[in-house]
Amino acid sequence: MAASRTYRTRAIVLSKTKLKETDLIYTLLDEGGREVRAVGKGARKPGSRLAARCEIGCEVDLLLARGRSLDVIAEARLLAAPLGSAPTLELLSATSAIADVCRACIFEDAEDPFVFAITARTLEVLGGMGGEQDGPHQDLLVAAYIMKLLAHVGYRPDYRGCVFCGDADVTYFSATAGGLLCASCASSVAGAEAVDATVVGWLRSLMTLKLDELAAAPIEPMTATFLLALAHVWAATHLDVRLRGLEFMLGV
Repeated sequence: MAASRTYRTRAIVLSKTKLKETDLIYTLLDEGGREVRAVGKGARKPGSRLAARCEIGCEVDLLLARGRSLDVIAEARLLAAPLGSAPTLELLSATSAIADVCRACIFEDAEDPFVFAITARTLEVLGGMGGEQDGPHQDLLVAAYIMKLLAHVGYRPDYRGCVFCGDADVTYFSATAGGLLCASCASSVAGAEAVDATVVGWLRSLMTLKLDELAAAPIEPMTATFLLALAHVWAATHLDVRLRGLEFMLGV
């Protein structure tokens, strides 16, 4: 029996790209953790229902028709809009950063349900915070998402001690070296970043605490921004891609 030309899936919208005059190409993370690229015909027309239901960060139920290179969205139903109806610039930039990192970790032919679960939960927690005053926690949650997701896909930082000699007195961080370093070993590693005991503690917490716990934990704005910068370096180094959404978030 021939396979059906249509199929239904739940997905998170990661990005959209213009196609012709009225269409969009959507990059989606489906519930199985796969990347799906699909065309939304007429999505750029004024008043398009598809465009309203498929904003970045939204979770949607889709009916897709299989195509030669790209699938086609036949029907879309909005399931969740974690960013709300009027997200702030800060929240949009955090979502774009998450989407950038997620796209670099998923593939069309490889399922990984964990990616969908952690992405959906991170967006939910981000959307539940109170706006501009939660900027430090937005930085913290995006940093945690990056570190947790990359650890899952095979790039887990070593925070137990110095990655070279095992010394517990660690005062540097290096993405190329793989984690924390003592002062002696760091002297031979180009670009090693000095970190104090507070940052070391937070780096470990990014891996061990749940997202809700991180969202409720008090943190200094400068510390949160520094952790996000370290997470950016970690992701850019190991995924070997330029993460423009994350760069923008760090500049906001």
